[in-house]
Amino acid sequence: KSKNEVTIKDAQEAQTAVEQALVVLKDFYSKAGGATAFVQQGAAPKAPEIFDEPYKGMSGESGGVVGMLEVIESDFARLEADTKAAEATAQKEYDSFMTDSKVDKAAKTKDIEHKETKKQEQSKTLVVKKEDLEANQKELDAAVAYYDKLKPSCVDASVSFEDRVARREEEIKSLQEALQVLNGEDLP
Repeated sequence: KSKNEVTIKDAQEAQTAVEQALVVLKDFYSKAGGATAFVQQGAAPKAPEIFDEPYKGMSGESGGVVGMLEVIESDFARLEADTKAAEATAQKEYDSFMTDSKVDKAAKTKDIEHKETKKQEQSKTLVVKKEDLEANQKELDAAVAYYDKLKPSCVDASVSFEDRVARREEEIKSLQEALQVLNGEDLP
């Protein structure tokens, strides 16, 4: 921004200087028509037709010093206008960017707050779940210990399968005999 301000100031000063130079040159060329300082006088031979009027400079031509200065003046005016337009465009883009950035920052701040709250809730849930896991593990350990304690009395590992089958059949036979006796039937 400061570089643009310096450029605009320089362009304005240059325009002023060129305008002043143009005024001086135009004044000089307007007076040059009547000046006779360089006109030859005296008993000189007849001058050719070319020099029959005093020198007025190149003020009538489209080029020359005056034309060049006018082009320079227009260049400085264009530079000033372009720089002002570029500065205005840059300022507008900057303002737009800052507005968008503020909106984006506000949205991201809200998102961070939401995520922090969610993180705290998840941390609390994790603590509760760990406590439940520990309690359930203690209960499981106690149940496994009780199972291990009861297992030997429920399953006699020293008796083979055939012996157990034979005992079971013997028990079934004795239960059937008891049923017959209760029903009043004779035993075989």
